[in-house]
Amino acid sequence: MSINQFIDQQLKSSDVVLFMKGTPQFPQCGFSGQLVQILDHLGVPYKGINILDSDELRQGIKAFSNWPTIPQLYVKGEFVGGCDIIREMFQSGELQGVLKEKGVSLRERAQA
Repeated sequence: MSINQFIDQQLKSSDVVLFMKGTPQFPQCGFSGQLVQILDHLGVPYKGINILDSDELRQGIKAFSNWPTIPQLYVKGEFVGGCDIIREMFQSGELQGVLKEKGVSLRERAQA
């Protein structure tokens, strides 16, 4: 299986996929950790894929998305962005809208 086939398979296996350094339980960089915190805060079910496990995957995902940095967030197979973009989208409420628009369920948080 080629690296592009592997990536494509991962994107089809979950609605929300985060290619990151480390795992959701143990992020290996601050940027990956920020995206884990955002997704966990929203209650989004997602699959974290550790790019540190494979040099081929680390280079392959950058070529696949034509985006030079990690982490990378995909929703329903579509690249949404890296850390700065996702953080800005979250702060403005745009990320929540994109997730709902694409049919990804968010955990409703009680309003204080």
